[in-house]
Amino acid sequence: MRLRDIPVSAWIGILGILLAFICAVFAPFIAPFGEREIVGGVWEPMGGAYPLGTDNLGRDLLSRMIYGARTTLFVALAATVLSFSLGIFLSFTAAVSRGLIDQTLSRFNDLMMSIPTLIFALVVLAVLPQNLFVLILVMAVLDSTRVYRLGRAVALDVAVMEFVEAARLRGEGTLWIIFREILPNTLSPLLAEFGLRFAFSILFLSTLSFLGLGIQPPAADWGGMVKDNKDGIIFGISAALVPGSAIAALAVCVNLVVDWLLKRTSSLKGGRGDA
Repeated sequence: MRLRDIPVSAWIGILGILLAFICAVFAPFIAPFGEREIVGGVWEPMGGAYPLGTDNLGRDLLSRMIYGARTTLFVALAATVLSFSLGIFLSFTAAVSRGLIDQTLSRFNDLMMSIPTLIFALVVLAVLPQNLFVLILVMAVLDSTRVYRLGRAVALDVAVMEFVEAARLRGEGTLWIIFREILPNTLSPLLAEFGLRFAFSILFLSTLSFLGLGIQPPAADWGGMVKDNKDGIIFGISAALVPGSAIAALAVCVNLVVDWLLKRTSSLKGGRGDA
């Protein structure tokens, strides 16, 4: 694949994601003020020393946005990687093993998917200690159910192919078949789904933070910043719209890249076996 073959829409998405990750990695060097530093009055307008104004406590909104990118991207990316690791391993195991293992894992996954995701997360997070590890774990477990369904579908499609049957006849074990035969041949659609799950994790984390069960203050988080500044909308203050726009823009950028990946992998479809 050549760079000039990448469409403009995908380049916009790539640049947007790259900008967010640069802010996340180099936040202490880019941000003009500290993450929790009160530098001015409440909800000061944009301009001067505060390009995006200040928030409900007088903290620089631009600095909070930059540090918020670090927190939001780290939690969303960690949850997505963990959910994919868990969902793909279990789904591929079910597809290769078939029989009782497949039925047990699939029915348990159906049970988990029947519970509304947001309600389940709110109940669990209200009971468990509120820290990043618990938050990432809850998000990953809930999201892994969706990954499982896709992983099982594409794995069943590949598991009936001749080279997999040849590996079985050679006496290869389940792990060999999963990681050496099936995974390399399903990587493209899974990468596209990874992008979708990452975008969903950003939106889900922002929702939890807005409801008070995500990233806990005073740590900067885009969803939490919307919650902190939502009352300003009544008085015509745009402080809540800035992080909200960042969430929407990042989700759009991720989906632009995912759409491009899906077009490149549209020739690989499911259809063999039970999905």
